[in-house]
Amino acid sequence: MSATTQAPPEERASLGSIARGYLDKVRGGDVGSLPAVLGLIALVIVFSVLRPDTFTTELNFANLIGQSAAVMVLAMGLIFVLLLGEIDLSAGFTGGAAAAVLGVTLTNHDWPLVPALLAGILTGTLIGLFIGLLVARVGIPSFVVTLALFLALQGVMLWIIGEGGTIGLRSEFVLKLNNGSMPIWLGWLLTVLTVVGYAGTNLLKIRTRRAKGLSAEPMLLWAIKSGAFAILVVAFTAYLSRERSPNPALKSLKGVPNVVVIILALVVLLGYALSRTSWGKHVYATGGNAEAARRSGIAVPWVKISCFMTCSTIAALAGFLAASRTNSVSPNTGGSDTLLLAVGAAVIGGTSLFGGKGKITDAVIGGLVVAVIRNGIILLDQPSSVYYMVTGAVLLLAASVDAISRRRATASGRV
Repeated sequence: MSATTQAPPEERASLGSIARGYLDKVRGGDVGSLPAVLGLIALVIVFSVLRPDTFTTELNFANLIGQSAAVMVLAMGLIFVLLLGEIDLSAGFTGGAAAAVLGVTLTNHDWPLVPALLAGILTGTLIGLFIGLLVARVGIPSFVVTLALFLALQGVMLWIIGEGGTIGLRSEFVLKLNNGSMPIWLGWLLTVLTVVGYAGTNLLKIRTRRAKGLSAEPMLLWAIKSGAFAILVVAFTAYLSRERSPNPALKSLKGVPNVVVIILALVVLLGYALSRTSWGKHVYATGGNAEAARRSGIAVPWVKISCFMTCSTIAALAGFLAASRTNSVSPNTGGSDTLLLAVGAAVIGGTSLFGGKGKITDAVIGGLVVAVIRNGIILLDQPSSVYYMVTGAVLLLAASVDAISRRRATASGRV
């Protein structure tokens, strides 16, 4: 006689039971991105009250996205390394070196756009492969390897660009990556596809789990999340579709910034790789307990190498966005505080420094927090010292929340 597995009946949940379930998760140490989201909301409210005529304008909103794009994308790459419990101190200058290769091939040697872009991306990938081999095969700590590359890549950039030199970018495509905006109709089309994709993907996940006899989130919770997401995305598009140019007669500025498409595409692709593939599960397993992962048959060295390669490849894209924003490549591209802000963005967003916990969306949320702090401090006419102190305090608070939530999760048996 064969036993058949029946799908569990659909859960009948109320708002109260959903809220209680979420609070239980938070008390158990599973806070996710909640602190970062609450902090972002608080910052937006504070700066909107203090500078209502400047902070909440369409122009400033669009500038916030452009200013934070390179840090967000770099933080996405760093999340792969942080999930392993490792670090990449050279990621910023990896992006700078890739941007330098792009600038030299495009401007100095008149390469076609596609080969130049591929050369820059390949530069990042090879740097990541080099780091990964030294860490995973030779056994050198990632801190030491990437610190050495942090110094060496600055020399490589000076060698490529020249002492004190700057390479101007003339490619219209590259310049519009982090400066241009898409047509209004395209922005709304992207909005519809994003909302339908988000709701449809989550609904499919629920039905698939129930068909396999597994527990799934209540349909009421799916409806609430999908509705809230739709409202947020529609409001975002509607606000950016308004005229934001100081002088519309001279130049009109309307539409969702082009860089939003890049960020959205990376969130979808990288999020899928981490959550829906066996490789992504291996990354989390390696970060949670490398020895246990090895004993279960996971090729831990390859997982580490692939994560460093992924990090550096995405860092190359971040370098392109940074160069696009400034219309040029200089020895400072990817330097200064770029790396520190990217690491801060990932941690503030909810990625653990201890490894094994984090999502790609953490980079977006944390990147927005960092950008809002900088933008608001500037609008308040405060010196840079205030910005760095506030950002440092927020990062320390995020790390403290991570440590406390991890201890609670251990005590409650969630890890």
